[in-house]
Amino acid sequence: MTHILHRQIHADLPVAVGGKGVSLYDSAGRAYIDASGGAAVSCLGHGHPDVIAALTRQAEDLAYAHTSFFTNEPAEKLAEKLVKAAPESIGHVYFVSGGSEANEAALKMARQYFVEKGEPERRNVIARRQSYHGNTLGALAAGGNAWRRAQFQPLLIETHHIDPCYAYRFRWPGESEEAYGQRAAQQLEDTILELGAETVMAFIAEPVVGATAGAVPAVPGYFRRIREICDRYGVLLILDEVMCGMGRTGTLFAFEQDGVAPDLVSVAKGLGGGYQPIGAVLLSRAIFAAFAEGSGFFQHGHTYMGHPVACAAALSVQEVIERDGLLANVREMGAHLTSLLEERFGEHAHVGDIRGRGLFMGLELVGDRASKEPFDPALKIFARVKREAMERGLMVYPAGGTVDGKRGDHVLLAPPFIVDRPTVERIVELLGEAVDAAVA
Repeated sequence: MTHILHRQIHADLPVAVGGKGVSLYDSAGRAYIDASGGAAVSCLGHGHPDVIAALTRQAEDLAYAHTSFFTNEPAEKLAEKLVKAAPESIGHVYFVSGGSEANEAALKMARQYFVEKGEPERRNVIARRQSYHGNTLGALAAGGNAWRRAQFQPLLIETHHIDPCYAYRFRWPGESEEAYGQRAAQQLEDTILELGAETVMAFIAEPVVGATAGAVPAVPGYFRRIREICDRYGVLLILDEVMCGMGRTGTLFAFEQDGVAPDLVSVAKGLGGGYQPIGAVLLSRAIFAAFAEGSGFFQHGHTYMGHPVACAAALSVQEVIERDGLLANVREMGAHLTSLLEERFGEHAHVGDIRGRGLFMGLELVGDRASKEPFDPALKIFARVKREAMERGLMVYPAGGTVDGKRGDHVLLAPPFIVDRPTVERIVELLGEAVDAAVA
């Protein structure tokens, strides 16, 4: 009997007891290929000696010091490294313990920025339907996944949502990707004008939508148009890279591939690779200046922000990625994974779309390929895929809800950056077996 309130109360979960490289092991001696990085977290795989050594050293030297009294060396070094890798407009970093906290902090930063500037009427947040920004109340309110929001709706602040940039579902027949991107982005300007530009503080979006849609990247030109609209009306652009960032798509920041720079960007998962809980918000020099020249502080905080051991582990993760050239491997193995997925599922009767970037790939499962009609939600095909994959020693990240939060199924792949060609091939082989068994 367990005394843990698990995610699924009636689930009979195996007990994880070890991990090495791309594999995890349970107490029964079974091995699982971690083809999802847990939830796109384990970018270096499991048991990396350099990271373990770094966090052990830090724990021996200094495990914790509250940030109202001290700063610490690993936090300072990690912030310096992140700022150096970010666009020139980014100047500072705020460390938290995970992605939900990061997006919560980003929303508060946006609000305080306008208060400091003497524009307190700016309060409205615009986001996208079928997005996910975390489970704290502010982040959940910004998110556009109907199922996650439903029972907590009375507790959520008012936010506003436009359609996602989701070409498979929303592009018109015969419409070019570029034309579709411009049309999708126009919804932001329309909503800003409807609300009154003077009341809008931020637009938040994932450059590649993760858990709630299955690795959906924006079409070319979409985010450049979004950036132009935000600049025109003085709206802050928050890019949520909690899942898709820190190298997952082949560049350190996913937004690099869209040719834009945000005012605020949230990162987590791949920042620390699962070795310690950590997240961060990178903020523009302009936002920092408003705080510094105004009240002189950011009215927010958590007990474990800037945690020395967490920052030491994350710093080591990022140093290993840079030293070993792992972003190049993400691009190379991502191309190999894409090719194999297209070969295996390109004509599959129940795979409607194959999409993503780098080692962040998704399959959309449909009941009918020609009409794009999803499976009956009651079938919970996504859960079947997970079960069939686990039985074959493969971890994937599936979910339901690709159109309105209630319909559709997808499977997300996010293997560690250290993955090699034979393992990629084995992942696709096992996934093919799991999908076939799930839809049979």
